[in-house]
Amino acid sequence: MSDLKPRTLISVQERLRDQVAHALRAALISGELRPGVVYSAPALAADFGVSATPVREAMLDLAREGLVEAVRNKGFRVTELTERDLDEFTEIRALIEIPTVGRVARAATAEQLERLRPQAEAIVAAARKHDLIGYLEADRQFHLDLIGLAGNAHLVEVVGDLRKRSRLYGLNRLDQRGELVSSAEEHLELLDLMLSGDAEAAEACMARHLGHVRSLWAEGQADAVEERSALKLRSR
Repeated sequence: MSDLKPRTLISVQERLRDQVAHALRAALISGELRPGVVYSAPALAADFGVSATPVREAMLDLAREGLVEAVRNKGFRVTELTERDLDEFTEIRALIEIPTVGRVARAATAEQLERLRPQAEAIVAAARKHDLIGYLEADRQFHLDLIGLAGNAHLVEVVGDLRKRSRLYGLNRLDQRGELVSSAEEHLELLDLMLSGDAEAAEACMARHLGHVRSLWAEGQADAVEERSALKLRSR
């Protein structure tokens, strides 16, 4: 019996940390937490109505993903990505995901591909509900499971890490403009092309999808620069 209580406490603490991390990711996506700004754990804890400990733990999780960086005796700074970073992320994803989609289209069974349809539909459903966190989670799972059909666990790990580091800039703006659903539907288009066995068309669709992602990042960066410039002008 003495072993049960510590495990329960750890489980509760981990769940709280995960909930805070989830909320922080939502704030990053929505732009409430801005690149370059330092946020203290106690201040964020007050906003969430929790102690500082789970916030620090959640921030450390995000730091391992490259989303924030620790600032000694101050807190955590939201990581700023340069245009070069974004170009390199897109290049790496293209080098991995485009040919892998072609390989999977040629080798996977219809049954294996159809198992991805609920995830593709979940992406569209989340877009229609303006659920950005749900969108990102379903999108990430779809792409990782798709890459996983190639049978190379290391590819999945690399793409998963890359997607964490390159959070989808501009997603909130795309939703506000009413364009998120059409972007989400590209996943169903990709899946149908793969099911038809048209590997070349599937690769072209994947390339187009990544191009749209890069465009979103560029818009997000531009918005961030404009916002920081406006803040500087107001502070003078």
